[in-house]
Amino acid sequence: MQKVALVTGGAAGIGRACCLRLAREGHAVGVLDVNLEGCEAVVREIEAAGGKALALGASVADRRAVTEAVTQLRAKFGPITVLVNNAGIAQFLPFEEITDEAWDRMMAINLKGTFIVTQVVLPDMKAARWGRIVNISSSSAQTGALKMAHYSASKGAVVSLTRTLAQELGPHGITVNNIPPGSVMHTLMSEANRDKMQYSPETLLATLPVRRLGEPEDIANACAWLVKEETGYVTGQTIGVNGGRIVS
Repeated sequence: MQKVALVTGGAAGIGRACCLRLAREGHAVGVLDVNLEGCEAVVREIEAAGGKALALGASVADRRAVTEAVTQLRAKFGPITVLVNNAGIAQFLPFEEITDEAWDRMMAINLKGTFIVTQVVLPDMKAARWGRIVNISSSSAQTGALKMAHYSASKGAVVSLTRTLAQELGPHGITVNNIPPGSVMHTLMSEANRDKMQYSPETLLATLPVRRLGEPEDIANACAWLVKEETGYVTGQTIGVNGGRIVS
């Protein structure tokens, strides 16, 4: 039976890579993002390769919009039992310059968005007695990051939320894990903030044992593994996909 997956932030970067990979694995995919045109482009890619997908325009911080999007996806393909919480934003600001508004927006999208989407999708998983939730956190949650206090804090909270949900939802056949990407290029965040990063790509490259920077597909590969039937004994885990970067 074909499983239905919902990927947030699916219009570009890591989200797009996860959508394409899950579609290749045989999932029907809901591509959710505030950028509806980007979602539609990803859907065309999936359909051109013979897969099934639906573009869903919504902000993860808007419960009503998320509920409407999930209803559309369920009506088209059936119950949703795979969720990838990838939508997020980043911002570089010295701690003293972070405003209440900047802090609240970061938390609303990165943390509350994960909370909202998971709550909305969860009834399908509980009814099926089976589910896979993958939260995309950040290596910044593990190490901290200069001028990113609000971002690191929001992603650290996602790690804690993952561990808590794994305990609460495990008895229902639902696993919850998180992937903290490290040094991944060709994402909206990396391209938009290239000149603000603490280290240049060349400097980062020299610190990685694998001697290459990450690509969105590296995260998608790990995501595809975590949502398999065979990984039902893996839950509450932080699966680092970072080229061997030391994070502790």
